[in-house]
Amino acid sequence: MVEKLQKTLRDSPVARWTALGVVAFTMLCGYFLTEAMSPLKPLLEKELLWTSSEYGIFNSGYGWFNVFLFMLILGGIVLDKMGVRFTGLTSSFLMVAGVAVKYYAITTVFPADSLILGMKTQVILAGLGYAIFGVGIEITGITVSKVIVKWFKGRELALAMGMEMATARLGSALALLFGIPLATNFSISMPILCGLILLCIGFISFTVYCVMDKKLEKSLPADTAKEDPFRPSDIMIIIRNKGFWLIAILCLLFYSAVFPFFKYATDLVIHKYGVDPSFAGSIPSLLPLGTILLTPLFGNLYDRKGRGASIMILGAIMLVIVHALFATPAFDHWIVAVIVTIILGVAFSLVPSAMWPSVPKIIPEKQLGTAYALIFWLQNIGIMGVPFLIGWVLDKYCKTTIGTEVHYDYTYPMMIFAGFGVLAVYFAFLLKAEDKKKGYGLESPNVKVKK
Repeated sequence: MVEKLQKTLRDSPVARWTALGVVAFTMLCGYFLTEAMSPLKPLLEKELLWTSSEYGIFNSGYGWFNVFLFMLILGGIVLDKMGVRFTGLTSSFLMVAGVAVKYYAITTVFPADSLILGMKTQVILAGLGYAIFGVGIEITGITVSKVIVKWFKGRELALAMGMEMATARLGSALALLFGIPLATNFSISMPILCGLILLCIGFISFTVYCVMDKKLEKSLPADTAKEDPFRPSDIMIIIRNKGFWLIAILCLLFYSAVFPFFKYATDLVIHKYGVDPSFAGSIPSLLPLGTILLTPLFGNLYDRKGRGASIMILGAIMLVIVHALFATPAFDHWIVAVIVTIILGVAFSLVPSAMWPSVPKIIPEKQLGTAYALIFWLQNIGIMGVPFLIGWVLDKYCKTTIGTEVHYDYTYPMMIFAGFGVLAVYFAFLLKAEDKKKGYGLESPNVKVKK
């Protein structure tokens, strides 16, 4: 009897951490491509004659299908209905297909008068590829989140999610660090080609996980191997949950102040702090590099000690301070940029390390795929809209031209990011109050199983 209760594949630490490593590597490959063009804004303006607004339109492409066609929500329903293997393989393939379109757009020379909907064909096609990729990476993200819950619930859940996020952030850091050297020493399309190759490897990596997932299900008792079926009524149950909406809006606000910042961070340190363009990407790369160690650390703290809601409040407050410092014109030395970026890395570790493991405390496991999809859908509204907004503000209010030199004042964009941070603090306090009222256990430790 003891043997039957004990011996499932996820009871093996080696098996569950190996499963985590395999899916986390797929996310690393995806996140490399997500930021592959983030340090290239000055080169895109110089070599491809893009404006800041066009750069913003391209980056907004990430959310076109996810937001307007509700592909993320559909992906969450498919995940709950079809399972992690089918959904993960399909979404991983979409990542590869999207990057292939993006690579074609960047490497093709279009006539100057070639327009789609009044905009440059190259910009629209690159945005289209990014939109397909965006569907793939976001659905892969919710799939991986459900994979981690499947293997780690009642164990080291926050630590596991922290380790996955840390591995993914390594992909972002590599893109920010090596994007400009790859583009200047080879071609502006080289970072995208490297991302395409990585994604092909990441797709293979997820097929390896599928083998492990089949073995896991075979090791489970017959009555638990199959997940509870998804029902359309589950969506209504989720959206009637106030705690769900508080954590979803917090996610929207927090990530609106972080991921779009990545897209402009290299350009910021060039124009405000006077950093040489060949070196500029290394400063923003400190942000995800710092999270590689800190996110698992804070996740482990949440697993063992709890205080998830308090951790989110602290991270949101730090976010406000960081963007306020970036917005202050007097702080214009590059050392300030380094220090503030490191602080932002701490905030970027605190909030996700507590936010994502808190969702299973609010939402039942059979509805997790749809719940994560709804949260990611809201997050994508910010990821799509904010880069477009920042690009428009830069061109409209922050651009000065002296001869052939273009300069951007980033005070207004940083004030916008700080505003998102202020709202994030407010909703983090509301979430803590709701947790106290409903008893979700956000302040309680995650670890339940003693090994």
